[in-house]
Amino acid sequence: MMVKDRRTKILLSLLLLGKDLSYVNFDSKLQKIFDLSLNQKTRGTLSGMIKEGLIEKSQITNPKLQNGENVNQYKLTDKGLSILDLTFPYFRFLRDKWDGKWRIISYEIPEAKRELRDRLRREMQGWGLGPWHRSFWLTPHPIIANLKDLVFGREEEKYIQAFESDHIFGDRNVLIEKVWAKSELDKKYRLVFKKWHEILSKDGDKTDKFMQIIEFYLDVLREDPGLPKELVGEKWIGFEAFDIFQEIKSILLT
Repeated sequence: MMVKDRRTKILLSLLLLGKDLSYVNFDSKLQKIFDLSLNQKTRGTLSGMIKEGLIEKSQITNPKLQNGENVNQYKLTDKGLSILDLTFPYFRFLRDKWDGKWRIISYEIPEAKRELRDRLRREMQGWGLGPWHRSFWLTPHPIIANLKDLVFGREEEKYIQAFESDHIFGDRNVLIEKVWAKSELDKKYRLVFKKWHEILSKDGDKTDKFMQIIEFYLDVLREDPGLPKELVGEKWIGFEAFDIFQEIKSILLT
């Protein structure tokens, strides 16, 4: 499992294993797929995420367990989804409509302050930003408020300018290819499809197969800037991949 942060693993598991953001059992299969042990640290993380409003908890009676014991279930909240969007921006426009605004961020941090620049880039890595020109980054995601919260009171705040804009004229397809290399991302999705086919064609445990399916999927989702359909079209291969993933999930986890 490529994701190391426990909170992100939990958010991802509830999104990818839930159906239309329904409640998900934190059972042994989920724990194995996402490399999460239901130990004291994980229980504490779950409790903290509930208090923060990132997830919700419910209990059901499982007739398969002795004495009708209760089983804990969890689901994502809107706030939890918003937090996950900052790591995997692909998921935002699966549910939200794009407001048509572009966000332009400029920062020219001196070479002597390289550590500040590198840290800022790491922290904004999952915001769907693409390099437009030197020191200018572009994204359709509504992340200006997140940026203000991130740098408020920090030294790099004085080096940053941020704008919101409409696209007045020019070929947007040319812009998208220049900034996000859409054609290269298309190739990476097609390679994932090939890997999925190879995994499904082999014999083996279904849960182990699904772990491999998710691993390859997360590889490409980390690079997908999560552009809305207004920019990439209804038939964008990234949308197709999500539908195929849902079909594979229904096959391997039932």
